[in-house]
Amino acid sequence: MLLPTVREVLRMDPMADALPEVLAGEGALDTLVRWVHVAETADVARLVSGGELLLATGLGWPRDARALRALGRDLAEAEIAGLVLELGDRTPEAPAPLLEEFRAAGLPFVVLHREARFVAVTEAVHARIIDDQTVALRARDEIRELFTGLSLRGSPADFIVAQAARVLGCPVVLEDTGHQVLVAENVGDGEAELDSWEQRSRAAHRGGEPGWTLTPVEARGMRWGHLVALPGEPHPAGRSSVLEQAAVALALSRLADRDEEEWTRRSHDALLGALLGRRFAGDGGMAARFEASGFPVAGRLLAGVAVRTRSGRVEATAAARALEAARAAGSEAIAAPHPAAPGLLVVAVSSRPGRPGADAVADALAGGDAAVVGVGSDAHGIPGLLSSVEEAVELTGRGGGGRGRHAVVQRAESRPLLRLVTAFGDDPRLQEYAERMLRPLIEYDIANDGDLIEVLRAYLSHPGNRTRAAVASHLSRSVFYQRIALIEDLLGLDLDDGETIGALHAAVLARRIRG
Repeated sequence: MLLPTVREVLRMDPMADALPEVLAGEGALDTLVRWVHVAETADVARLVSGGELLLATGLGWPRDARALRALGRDLAEAEIAGLVLELGDRTPEAPAPLLEEFRAAGLPFVVLHREARFVAVTEAVHARIIDDQTVALRARDEIRELFTGLSLRGSPADFIVAQAARVLGCPVVLEDTGHQVLVAENVGDGEAELDSWEQRSRAAHRGGEPGWTLTPVEARGMRWGHLVALPGEPHPAGRSSVLEQAAVALALSRLADRDEEEWTRRSHDALLGALLGRRFAGDGGMAARFEASGFPVAGRLLAGVAVRTRSGRVEATAAARALEAARAAGSEAIAAPHPAAPGLLVVAVSSRPGRPGADAVADALAGGDAAVVGVGSDAHGIPGLLSSVEEAVELTGRGGGGRGRHAVVQRAESRPLLRLVTAFGDDPRLQEYAERMLRPLIEYDIANDGDLIEVLRAYLSHPGNRTRAAVASHLSRSVFYQRIALIEDLLGLDLDDGETIGALHAAVLARRIRG
C-alpha cells in the first residue's frame, strides 16, 4: 500500500496554505503516515498505535517542562509519524522542552504559522489513504489472478519469474537453498546484478542488502529456494505480495512436475542456450551469470564436452551422469541438450587447474546410447569456453559411432585446424573469408534446394577416400562424383590439390561453427 509521507502531507493544499515550518526531524519527513488524528490531550500517546500524524493547537498540553518532556518521550515511544502544532494566542511558539525531545528522537515537529482547517487536512489525507488502499486491493486482485492463471496453465518456472520481473519492473531471481541462481529475469547483461551473487544473497538474508525483497518458495513443509527482487520502485500491491503470489505459483509448478531436477535443467538450458546462441552483451555479464549459477569461471580450467546419441534423443539421465561425474572429479558442470541439434548433449565443465574434469565427464558419457563423444580444448574465460564447446559439437559430427556399447571419443587435440578456426571464430575476417570461398555453392544450394555444402563437408572429412565420403553424404558413388565435379566447376578449384582442400576445410568449419 502506497501511504503518503509526512513530506507529502505538508505539501497538500489544506496544510500548505497554513505555512508549515519544520523545526525538528527533517531527516524523517519521508516517514509514512498511516492515519491523521487531532490530539489535544496530554495522554494521547496511549491512544495511538504508531504511524499517526498528530494535529494539535496545544490547548490541552501541560505547561511545566517536566511534563512536556514526558509527553515528548511518550510520543516518540509510541512511534507516531510526527506532530503538527498550529501556533496561536494560546501557543504562540513551540514549547522548548517538547521540541528538544522531538529533536533528540529525530521525530518531525512542524508548526503552522496560519490557521489551518484540521477537518480539511484529515479529509484530504484520509481520502488519499483510502484511495491508495482501494488501488492496492485492486492491484492485489490482479496479481492473484495473474499468478493463479499461470499455476492453472502449468507455466514453467522461468516464465513465472519473468512475469514477476515484468510486474515489479526490476530484476527478479529464483535461487536454490544454496544461494545458486536457477532463473534470473530482467537482469540486462547480468554483470552488475549477478556479480558475487552468493555472497550478496547471504548478506541480504541477514538484512545487509537494502532494497532487496525476499520470499521463500516452499510447499508441504519443504523449502526449495527463494524469490529475490532487487531494488526497484514500489508496487501498489506491495513488492512482497507480488513475490508471495509468484512463490505460490512456483511451488505449485514444482509439485506438478514432481521432478526434483526440473528447475536445475531449465537453468542449464537457458545458460548453454545463451552461450551457444551468443545472446549476451559482454563476456563479464555472461561470466557473472555462470558464476551465480554455481559454475566458477575466474581462475578455472574450462572445457566443452558434447555427445551425439544413436537414437537421436537425449535422455535426462545422461545429463545427470555428466553432472555426477564432474562432481566426483572435483569439478562443476552444466549440461543441456543442444538448442538447435536434437540428439546432442552439451556439457560445460569447470575444473581447478591440474584437476581437469572433462575427461571424467567424457568417460561417463561414452557408454549406453552415445555414438560419438567430442572433447574440446582446455580454455579460460567465456570466449574460451564458447570455442571449446563449439569444438566439441563439431567433433561429434566426425565418425559414425563406436562399435558395441562404447562410443568413439574425438578430441580437439587431434584436430589442429578445428582448434585454429574456433580460436578465431569471432573474427569477422574469418567469416568474410568463408563467405567468399563458399559463396558459389551457397547460392547454388539456395536456388536449387541443393546439398553441395554438405557434400563438400563429407568430402573434406574423408580426404583421399571418396567411397567413405559418398557413404557419409548418403549418396551413391556415381551421384557423389557428379556433385564433386559440379563443386569444382562452380568454385573453379581442383579438389585434389592439398592447399585447396585445407583452405576449403577452414571455410566450411568457420561457416558451420557460426551457423
